[in-house]
Amino acid sequence: MSGPARLTLGAWTATLMAACALLPLVEPATWILQAAFLLAVQAGVGAATRRVPLARPLTVAAQAIATVLLLTPVFAREQAYGGLIPGPDALRHFADLLQQGSDDIARYAIPAPLSSEGIRLMLIGGVLVIGLLVDALAVTFRSAAPAGLPLLALYSVAAGLSDGGTDWLWFLVAAAGYLMLLLAEGRDRLAQWGRVFGGAPRTPGGEPTGALAPVRTGRRIGAVALGIALVVPLGLPAMNGGLLDGTGAGMGSGSGGGGTISAVNPLVSLRDSLNVDEDRQVLSLRSGNNGDVADLYLRIVSLDDFDGSTWKPSKRRIEPVPEDAFPTPVGLGPDVKRSEYATTISAADWYAQDWLPMPYPPSGVDIRGNWRYEPVGMALVGDHGQNTRGLTYEVRSLDVQPTPEQLAAAPEASAALKREYTELPDSLPAAVTRTAREVTAGATSHYDEAVKLQDYFALTGGFEYDTQVEVGSGSQALARFLRDKQGFCVHFSFAMAAMARSLGIPARVAVGFAPGAPQADGSVSVGLRDAHAWPELYFEGVGWIRFEPTPTRGSTPPYTLPETPGSSVPDPARPSEAASSAPSAAPSASESCTAQQRRLDGGCVSESPQAALSTNDDGPKWYTVLAWVLGGLAALVLPLSPLLWRLRTRAVRLGAHGRTEDDAVRHTLAVWRELTDTAWDFGIVPDESLTPRKAAARIVRIGRLDATAAASVHRVADAVEQVLYAPRPRPTAGLAEDVHRLTAGLRTAADRVTRLRAVFAPRSTVRLVWAVSAWWSGLGERALAARPAWLKPSGQRG
Repeated sequence: MSGPARLTLGAWTATLMAACALLPLVEPATWILQAAFLLAVQAGVGAATRRVPLARPLTVAAQAIATVLLLTPVFAREQAYGGLIPGPDALRHFADLLQQGSDDIARYAIPAPLSSEGIRLMLIGGVLVIGLLVDALAVTFRSAAPAGLPLLALYSVAAGLSDGGTDWLWFLVAAAGYLMLLLAEGRDRLAQWGRVFGGAPRTPGGEPTGALAPVRTGRRIGAVALGIALVVPLGLPAMNGGLLDGTGAGMGSGSGGGGTISAVNPLVSLRDSLNVDEDRQVLSLRSGNNGDVADLYLRIVSLDDFDGSTWKPSKRRIEPVPEDAFPTPVGLGPDVKRSEYATTISAADWYAQDWLPMPYPPSGVDIRGNWRYEPVGMALVGDHGQNTRGLTYEVRSLDVQPTPEQLAAAPEASAALKREYTELPDSLPAAVTRTAREVTAGATSHYDEAVKLQDYFALTGGFEYDTQVEVGSGSQALARFLRDKQGFCVHFSFAMAAMARSLGIPARVAVGFAPGAPQADGSVSVGLRDAHAWPELYFEGVGWIRFEPTPTRGSTPPYTLPETPGSSVPDPARPSEAASSAPSAAPSASESCTAQQRRLDGGCVSESPQAALSTNDDGPKWYTVLAWVLGGLAALVLPLSPLLWRLRTRAVRLGAHGRTEDDAVRHTLAVWRELTDTAWDFGIVPDESLTPRKAAARIVRIGRLDATAAASVHRVADAVEQVLYAPRPRPTAGLAEDVHRLTAGLRTAADRVTRLRAVFAPRSTVRLVWAVSAWWSGLGERALAARPAWLKPSGQRG
């Protein structure tokens, strides 16, 4: 097999092996066969164009065109001309499929179904794009080492989306493919020198005793490097387990008593776990002491860090789960009425949540597995891959029953707590604070302000419950919600918590599940559409308590209901009027969904899991905008990079310099190099075998320079000979101006195409490629020279 064919096969194999990391993401995995076939055709097109031969950029362009032509009959046959040639309709169809794939990725849990054409296009198209890059770098441009970057990108995408259980295996597969590619390139380079090494030592019978020394050395270095990459991270705590960590996503730092949890937005985790089309049962609740669990909220985690665009949990320290009772909730005084109740919770076999759903505040939990306790939020989080899948556990919780009088008389919170939980960013729109003050005008306490805010959103403000509204994460999202008055639980909870903070009330947002639907056997079924978010406000002497600003969701806390008649707040057991733009003669849906309503009506209206748990903005997210900006800059800079490099190089060569003899030599030679490179840019290839004087005459002759430009070229050549051969080199003034006059003369004599190429695609930029290649070769030589003695082949020690 020839060298190019061996390299082509190596690039195809390496890409396919790296693509195996995507196999766990989609079921079934038959797409890999189609990708392998299309990848082989793409590689064959590249091999054919290289044999013509075409210029390297034309080879890459031919492969790119072939890639589009390959994808067209597979994904856009009906929209293409003759089923094969892509036109505007086919390109629009590709864009629609990519958008569909993006939506499906957000909707499906892993593994996603292959029935989604959008996901299939993303998989196969992505592999073909990576394959094109690897083939171009390793085969067309004969530089296999940089081809590892697209392979790494392919593996990183797969590792970032998978659950982490088998990441190390796919890393081994991808690394093996990359090493095979490097080995193929090494054999090709050796083959160009003939049998320099004469083969391996042979026995008296003529049989070879082993592999070639360079091959043996390459295998040893590859094996050692791969082993170091896999094993060394295990001994570095800062690297959090390395590639051999069983999960790749452990929440703690070991199994001891310390560790932290990062500020991962649980809305994203919930969306990944629950974002499916149908309303499936997530949890089943049963009372452990004959209590009523029909109106029970299940809290997963609290969001207490508000950056102006979204809420997320702070980075908190975690510790072992208390063996007996949990500590008393922060702020809960002895004079507040409370009772303890037990709840048995069973999670569905498919529900894999890292945070443990529990009624708040918990006083104890009986659960198996590896769980850690976060004391500030009184939450449990799975340690090193632990989740709720198929678990049954019992939670003991407190039913805290403060009176309105106790809440109204609550003193100010401590300075430290108030400082942490009333912090607001400077980017918060002024409309949020202004609306909060207007709504709570006349309130005599923080409790009155909180109730007025709740009533404003749930009853009196004219807000509509609409699950089709995007969540929004920009700095103006809250102001937009207050203006449009349409949204669902995320909007209402985020807005009320931010407004409460603006009034000096410590606030955070809880994420979890609203009360589920009672069943005939006495249990309560919590489904996907019960996913919910609500604000929690802090009152000294009572602690963190729930409020419910979302219309038609959950139940109104009893401590927010006035005890006097004539209140605008209805009893939670009776339907209440929800704001609606459509007239109706029938009673509207209840503001609170009670157990009686569920038995009579079969459930309450709630948002879809996609809406409840989505974190999509009504505009692009910051990282999407950043990606587009960086992509736009790359699209602008990459074509202009030769121009920018030449401008920078010219400025350095012709710039200021010292006055010593060494400085004069360096500056004069740099100016000469700039002069010859400028001529090269205009098509006059440098001839290193000529003396400076003859090279100058050649440039004048081929470039058809006028007398002024010709004199400038000869002055630079004379200066070069002077610094090279004179006993005492001395600087020559005006050399930079001579180069500028040469450039002007070449530009005058050249045609338009040559002038444009000299500016935007200068030929001399190949020196950058040469420099990188020389640096890489030198790096390899230094690495081989520094290798330990035990790695050196036999007969080459010492």
